[in-house]
Amino acid sequence: MLDIPITTFHVVNLGCKVNRVESDVVSAALVSSGARQSAEETADLIVVNTCTVTGEAEKKARKAVRHAISCNPHARVIVTGCAVAIDEATYDALGENVEIVQRGELLASMTEIAKGTSIRMGDGFRTRVNVKIQDGCDHACTYCIVHVARGRARSVPFEEVMQEARNYLELGAKEIVLAGIDLASYKDGDIRLAQLVESLLEAADKANKPGKLPARVRASSIEPHTLDESLIDLLAAANGRLCRHLHLPLQSGSTKVLREMARPYKADGYRELVEHLHERVPSIALSTDIIAGFPGETDDEFEETLELARICAFSKIHAFPYSKRAGTPAAARLDQVSPEVKTQRAARLRALGDELRKEDFARRRGTEELVIVEDDCALTESYHEIAIPAGAATGELVPAVLEFPL
Repeated sequence: MLDIPITTFHVVNLGCKVNRVESDVVSAALVSSGARQSAEETADLIVVNTCTVTGEAEKKARKAVRHAISCNPHARVIVTGCAVAIDEATYDALGENVEIVQRGELLASMTEIAKGTSIRMGDGFRTRVNVKIQDGCDHACTYCIVHVARGRARSVPFEEVMQEARNYLELGAKEIVLAGIDLASYKDGDIRLAQLVESLLEAADKANKPGKLPARVRASSIEPHTLDESLIDLLAAANGRLCRHLHLPLQSGSTKVLREMARPYKADGYRELVEHLHERVPSIALSTDIIAGFPGETDDEFEETLELARICAFSKIHAFPYSKRAGTPAAARLDQVSPEVKTQRAARLRALGDELRKEDFARRRGTEELVIVEDDCALTESYHEIAIPAGAATGELVPAVLEFPL
């Protein structure tokens, strides 16, 4: 596929953490082969890794490809990801220098390119790294097409995960972020997510250098109905080695709306899970996704969502106005909420999210957490950004007293 030398490249990533991992694989392989990252306008090769989770995401994907073509008409533009898995023809027609490469083919090609080379931390790769452990989804939420674009749920073999993580740990990674579409569905033989995390923590201990703190592990988004007690036990017992932060998508605080979304839990069940998490892990931080203006959502049902969000005391809310995705049941409904109402509801959710985030940090003010130092900030265990502690270097994991958020 990449049969001519690539001197410079630029990767445009859109979408979720799993896309981010796949884009990092592409970047790492190209760097390992001797290419260097550059601005989009000057790159020999531009890779656009697309998302198609909503109609808005699909628009952004098309816009990103058109921008790549217009800003650098002499570059090869490879388009990959979920959008081309669903609608290859649309992207193929955008320009003569566009090449459509399906995700699996691209990643296999990158693996071949990187064979026999080593990825170097610092070549644009942070010491906080994402590791994909799972892909695909067996659910079919009525607003979502990811289960079509990515296929059935499947887990990366345990030894492959461990080898990738060991490589990063040896290179100095201090936080391993586990990424997947349905993360808690991870299963390789008898090994489930909690057992995988325990093995990763043991590997971090072995790779740790004297006088330093060993790397920690962070789980990314976990569906509430798949969160099991073994992972909660580990969160409670790991003393922050498994970050006491979970991203737990809610989507709606109305049981009726959740049912119409085909989400497999009720609002009361979600609230009880959050109460259980706070009881078992008192310092836990919970972030979430919420959709505003799902078809048929009434004012009262939206108020239920706001009320449940307050009860859950989220540390961060990712609020999205519902966006129709062609090919999903929700997009075909005739009771679409008006754009004006969706915009207003999303704005109210964002305002509530800002309020709750400030309240969450206020509860933590004066307490100590381990923070990982990035280029321009330090990220706390609870996923707040603070100023870099005095004397701390990029990539270090150090204790810090929480005083003021950035």
